[in-house]
Amino acid sequence: MTRRPLAPPPKNGPRFNEFIASPKVRVIDENGENLGVMLTQEAMEQAAGVGLDLVEVSPNADPPVAKFLDVGKYKYEAQKKANAARKSQRTQEIKEIKMRPNIDDHDYQTKMKKVHAFIEEGDKVKITLRFRGRELSHQQLGMALLQRVADDTHDDAKVEAYPRMEGRQMLMVLSPK
Repeated sequence: MTRRPLAPPPKNGPRFNEFIASPKVRVIDENGENLGVMLTQEAMEQAAGVGLDLVEVSPNADPPVAKFLDVGKYKYEAQKKANAARKSQRTQEIKEIKMRPNIDDHDYQTKMKKVHAFIEEGDKVKITLRFRGRELSHQQLGMALLQRVADDTHDDAKVEAYPRMEGRQMLMVLSPK
């Protein structure tokens, strides 16, 4: 009887059958029953007897835990689970709202509606206050305006980066609670 050539060990995914490095493993059969700790070779023979592979499901345990599974089906299910997790995750974006220190009340309310909408969507909001000309000598007005923004969004957002000057603009970052 000729032996098949030894394939390279799997680069990603679980180790299975002859690629399991541990001499002993804790074995769980196809029905989920614990068969106890046994030699890896003996466990592989039992798995082959029922037409399945011995797959290492918890390699960091002592001894490693291996299960009787179809390795192709196991990899497929793991890939489907990873794709579903990737599809459901959402990246958090940073939206920017630009204002001036002497903004009118109606314009301020319009900007605040957008800030609330962005925060409800789960995005961070960067408030940029631009100073022009002599406005730069009245930075306390800008600080008061950003404090007003923080107070108005206190219920659904927290201040992640407190107001700071960068050149001719003052910045503040809000993130959802």
